[in-house]
Amino acid sequence: MIRTMIVDDDGLVRLALADILQDAPGITVAAHAPDGREAIQRATAQRLDVVLMDVRMPHMDGIEATRQLLALPHPPKVVMLTTFDLDQYVYDGLAAGAVGFLLKDTDPAQIIQAVEVVADGHAMLHPVAARRLIEHHHHTAGGASAAARGRVERLTPRETDVLGLLAGGASNAEIATGLGMRESTVKAHVSRILAALEVDNRVQAALCAKDAGLTR
Repeated sequence: MIRTMIVDDDGLVRLALADILQDAPGITVAAHAPDGREAIQRATAQRLDVVLMDVRMPHMDGIEATRQLLALPHPPKVVMLTTFDLDQYVYDGLAAGAVGFLLKDTDPAQIIQAVEVVADGHAMLHPVAARRLIEHHHHTAGGASAAARGRVERLTPRETDVLGLLAGGASNAEIATGLGMRESTVKAHVSRILAALEVDNRVQAALCAKDAGLTR
């Protein structure tokens, strides 16, 4: 059973998301919280697998709450909830360690899929929104760009190809189709890429690829 927590200062949003998730087999909503501070308290008191985290909330916003959640002994996976006008906040959330994000008007089936995917250890990116986010809010200093280029240069040409597609929001299956390889091979390449780039997930790998100038 995937134990989830919904964190949003809008009670109606919490109820709507809870209704969606409770109808999904294998998922239970174990906790709700109206702000980041209470989310930390609830996550400390029990083991959670996935947290759907709003960005802007009173007392403690979703960015700081994500940082603190990931510092717990058994940290949950965090998926940010957003609207397009909060892109910069979501960029910060992803940099803080969130494994993806959803728009608040995402189709219910995709919300359920996102919880299942991140619980299984993968990132969940909305491809169009992810590209817009990375492109619109890429403001790194030259030193950061140079460091990213140095990490990308550790990759083999094939791994660089995989990273380019990954940074565009492609799934493992789509990368396999695009490059003519098995999905299991893609997974192995992705693991190597994450290690070489010194990042924890696909979202951070995509940001590193952008910093390095691999994508536009």
